[in-house]
Amino acid sequence: MGESVAFDRAAEFYDRTRAMSDESMSRTIELLASELRDRGRVLEVGVGTGLLALPLHEAGIDVAGVDLSPAMIGKLVEKASGTAPFPLVISDATRLPFAGGAFGAAYLRWVLHLIPDWRGVLAEVVRAIGPGGSFLVNLGAYGGPRVEVQERFAELTGIPVRPVGLDWAGWDELDEEMRGHGATIRKLPVLVEEVAVSLDEFIEGIEQNRYSWTWSVPEDGRLRAADEIRRWAMERYGPVDDAGRFEQAHVWHAYDLP
Repeated sequence: MGESVAFDRAAEFYDRTRAMSDESMSRTIELLASELRDRGRVLEVGVGTGLLALPLHEAGIDVAGVDLSPAMIGKLVEKASGTAPFPLVISDATRLPFAGGAFGAAYLRWVLHLIPDWRGVLAEVVRAIGPGGSFLVNLGAYGGPRVEVQERFAELTGIPVRPVGLDWAGWDELDEEMRGHGATIRKLPVLVEEVAVSLDEFIEGIEQNRYSWTWSVPEDGRLRAADEIRRWAMERYGPVDDAGRFEQAHVWHAYDLP
């Protein structure tokens, strides 16, 4: 079925590509903490650099993390002043090394699109969560003209940029799969963030190979595509160094297990 996408090469710049405003981060942590508090130990699948786990830990949530990438976990420990602040395990999410019912809840953000066997991940997470537990999911997505830039990159390189796992918009598939595990579905309040970002910065990310959907393209082809995209974007949108504003929705679903 294919291997999960490891983010070792992204450890140094991951936070830049997944960052949100301080206000949005505060609202996200408040939302997640309200769902996870008093559930015992909570697992983050794809804990990465601790973008969510570290502030949740500071908010009093008993967190543990699992990730495929040693480099990403290393960055988390570095951010925590060199000591692991909570249990961290290096493992593939399709084979979680935990006993059944080890956790009262689990969550993940921007993970399922990277894993061909995303259904296997769901089965493993459900197994690891005890009866009556809850599983929170954010699929992630790009917003604004960045979607068109990504599609233009695919046209120029001939390499698909759609996820190897569950599509970012695959909520119906996800909900149906979780119903098969007996879950009751709740749509949590949507957090809408106004994002100001220049297309030049996004195109620079292509040049510097910061996105997982650019990694399979040889360097010369990637740089040629970035040059063409910059010219195309200037004709389509105007100056690419101007910060455009668009709304990005942070969507979470809660799956309450029997």
